[in-house]
Amino acid sequence: MPQNLDELFDVVDEQDRVTGQLPRREVHRLGLQHRAVHILVSNRAGQVFLHQRSMKKDLFPGVWDSSAAGHVGAGEDYDGTALREMEEELGCRPAKPPQPLFKLEAQEQTGQEFLWVYRVEAEGPFTLEPEEIERGDWFTVAAIDRWLAERPQELAPAFVLIWPRARQWF
Repeated sequence: MPQNLDELFDVVDEQDRVTGQLPRREVHRLGLQHRAVHILVSNRAGQVFLHQRSMKKDLFPGVWDSSAAGHVGAGEDYDGTALREMEEELGCRPAKPPQPLFKLEAQEQTGQEFLWVYRVEAEGPFTLEPEEIERGDWFTVAAIDRWLAERPQELAPAFVLIWPRARQWF
C-alpha cells in the first residue's frame, strides 16, 4: 500500500480533541497535532520485533522503529488503527487484540502526534509491506537497550521516547 500524501487526518488540539481534517502532506508541512499508534510485538522468547522504515517514507526514512506504527485516519479511533496497522504492515491478525499501554502527548519527537502505544504477542512469520518497511527482525530487551544507548540516531525519534517507558512490559 503506497504512502498516500492526500490521506485525511484529524487535526487535534492540545487535549487531543478533533478540530478539523487536512491531508497528510499539509498536516506534516504545517506541523499540526494529529494522532498515531505504535505497536510493540513480542514473541514467546521475550524478543521484540522492530522494523526499518522504508526509504520511501516522507518522515524518518531508513531508521528503525516500533513493530508497526501508523497514523489514525480521519474518523478512526486508536484501537481500530492498531489492528489495521498490524494487518497492513505485518500481514498479521493477532489472536488477542493489542493491549494499550500508555499515551504520549504530541511533541516535536513524536512529529506532533498524540501516540497510543500498544503491546501484543505474535510469533510471525510476518509479511512485511514493502512500501512501509525495508526489513524487520527480533531483538532482545538488552540489545534494544544497548542500541538506544550507543546509536540512538539509528532509531525513530518517537521510538527513542517510547522504549524506556515500554520496556517494563517485555
